[in-house]
Amino acid sequence: MNTTPHFNVYHPNCPSRLFFDNMADKWVLFILDTLRMNPEHFNALKKKIIGISPKVLSQKLKMLERDGFIVREILDTRPIRVEYALTHLGEELAKTAFQFKLWAESHMQYVIEAQRKYDEASL
Repeated sequence: MNTTPHFNVYHPNCPSRLFFDNMADKWVLFILDTLRMNPEHFNALKKKIIGISPKVLSQKLKMLERDGFIVREILDTRPIRVEYALTHLGEELAKTAFQFKLWAESHMQYVIEAQRKYDEASL
């Protein structure tokens, strides 16, 4: 009999909690959303995700590859190039990252206004 494991993100030893730790990172969401449309090379990702350091980009790509969200393909070119693409699992998760992006871009004026009111009231 095949049973699906039960995960509880609120339990400190649950593997699903590590998922939230990893996904709650802005760079991870930016990488997923950038790869949502097309596979990209490392340098293209670095240019599109303004402000990410090469070291952090490399770390996040390795983490996403290990977790099964992206695949890394070495292209037979001169010089050799590496391309990153979403897996099916990554495509599903990238849809959520895209929704965060849309929400942030369409609601930031309200957040900024709330911050301004809060700061004025705190004076």
